[in-house]
Amino acid sequence: MANPTPTPLDDPQMETEDSETSPACVMSFNANDPSGAGGLTADISAITSAGAHALAVVTGAYVRDTAEIFDHVSFDEEAVTEQARTALEDMPVAAIKVGFVGSPETISAIAEIASDYADVPLIAYMPNLSWWEEEAIDSYLDAFRELMLPQTTVLVGNHSSLWRWLLPDWTGDKSPSARDIAKAASEFGVPYTLVTGVPLPEQFIDNVLATPQAVLYSEKFERFEAVFAGAGDTLTAALTALLANGHNLQAATAEALTYLDHSLDAGFHPGMGHIVPDRLFWAQTEEDVMDAGDDDSGPDTPLLPLPPFDLPTNGTKH
Repeated sequence: MANPTPTPLDDPQMETEDSETSPACVMSFNANDPSGAGGLTADISAITSAGAHALAVVTGAYVRDTAEIFDHVSFDEEAVTEQARTALEDMPVAAIKVGFVGSPETISAIAEIASDYADVPLIAYMPNLSWWEEEAIDSYLDAFRELMLPQTTVLVGNHSSLWRWLLPDWTGDKSPSARDIAKAASEFGVPYTLVTGVPLPEQFIDNVLATPQAVLYSEKFERFEAVFAGAGDTLTAALTALLANGHNLQAATAEALTYLDHSLDAGFHPGMGHIVPDRLFWAQTEEDVMDAGDDDSGPDTPLLPLPPFDLPTNGTKH
């Protein structure tokens, strides 16, 4: 009996071409956020914007609105593991992003998965946990420090959050620098730390990528008067996707910070709480902006296009 004619899906050449043109896969471990401000919603939007394909692993769910977080419901760690390993056995992952995952048990499960994929860069984000119970915060931070940081390539967090977590006994006359925080993180195995929101004079803040030995990149921005929700997840997800796409760390950091700045500048107010970053600002055309302003703008009101954002080459697919 003659061999059946191969279909396009059976063609090795077709498989090779698909793998060369497909966007890089980024796995994100994070909680669902029903407000759309942060969590997996932020991750998926930012990862897609940076030209990668998001593999979203749900670790739990926030109970929150755009103003505040009221509670969090954690998934069983076995459910998290099954989600991740099933996807990992099917698709090659170029980078992993870890946000808030809800429990020490889930941290342990993700750390075990990460150890099996040690060649894949892991970007970890530590948010402000002040909304949570103190005992839960301590247990979570202890587990993250002992289990996740040794697997972490880049740690991302706000200056005040990382300072209070990694340098609780700081006694210096001045607040710790980004290098001081990077040094504290390196003691647990983290080679690079991106410290955001470092206070500067005259309403500016600095964002610094550092190692214990040097500052690798820094960029300051003028402080927004508004309060935003979801900025940290947005920045970390974009950085992870850019690294997955092959950018070096300094270039990826610069591009991710630019992306975040534009997202905040185009932010919107969907509810009665904080402003949410517009992570798809780049998808608007000048005509969209003009149409949106028809009702509120007079005939002489100038309408400006959104600032440019350099998408990676394969980002145009989306």
